[in-house]
Amino acid sequence: MAELVVLYKTPKDAAVFDKYYFETHVPIAKKLPGLKKYAVSKGPVVTPGGPSQFHLIAVLTFDSLADIQKAFGTPEGKAAAADVPKFASGGVEMQMFDTSEV
Repeated sequence: MAELVVLYKTPKDAAVFDKYYFETHVPIAKKLPGLKKYAVSKGPVVTPGGPSQFHLIAVLTFDSLADIQKAFGTPEGKAAAADVPKFASGGVEMQMFDTSEV
């Protein structure tokens, strides 16, 4: 399996971010070819030391890193990527990697 972790930093207006993210972006992102699972953080994102710089974390699961990369080369992937700047006013970080259970 492979994961795409999307870390959305605290936006200028959390209510505007949340409305757009769940009503507009999630339906676009759910069309990514090869997507197996889409999970998001619920409630505040915190660290062991307290508050975090992140507002929301999304974890998208695919069969492989190659499948993630392939998905973003499709029209659906390009649409999802192009949509992010429309709502992620605080900035975003994306990490992707193959996983193995230990």
